[in-house]
Amino acid sequence: MTVADALTAVIRAEDAAIFTYGVMTAFTRNDVRSRLAVDIAAHRVRRRAAADALVKLGGHVPAAAAGYQLPVPVTDVRSAGRAAVAAENDTAVAYRALVEQADTDALRRLGVDGLTESSVRAVYWRGVAGITPTAVALPGDPRPS
Repeated sequence: MTVADALTAVIRAEDAAIFTYGVMTAFTRNDVRSRLAVDIAAHRVRRRAAADALVKLGGHVPAAAAGYQLPVPVTDVRSAGRAAVAAENDTAVAYRALVEQADTDALRRLGVDGLTESSVRAVYWRGVAGITPTAVALPGDPRPS
C-alpha cells in the first residue's frame, strides 16, 4: 500500500461514513440529532483534508458512490448507533493505515487526528447503541476484537 492508496482508502471510508450518518438522521432522537450533525460535519472536513493531501501528491480524488450498503439495518436509534460505530471503525482502520504509510509529519498528523476523532466518536455511538465496553484498546486495529 502506498501513501496515495491509504489516502484514497480514507476518502472512501469518509464517504461511506457521511452516507451512513445521512441515513441515521431519520432514525435518531432529538437528543442525539445535534451530535449527529456535528459528527457528519467533522467527517466532511476530514474528507476534504484527505482529498487535499491526495491532490498535493498528484493523485486523483475518487468520487463518492451513489450509495453504500449499511453494515446493519437501521430501524431505530440503537441500530443507528451500531451503524455509526461500524462507520467509525472503518474510518479508524483507514486512518491507522495512513499513519503506517505516512512519510511526512503532516500526513502522519492527518492520520493520527483522524484516528483519534473516529475513536472518540465511536465511544459516544457505542453508548447510544448500548454496546459495552464503550471504548476499545486498539482503535483502528483491522483484526476483530
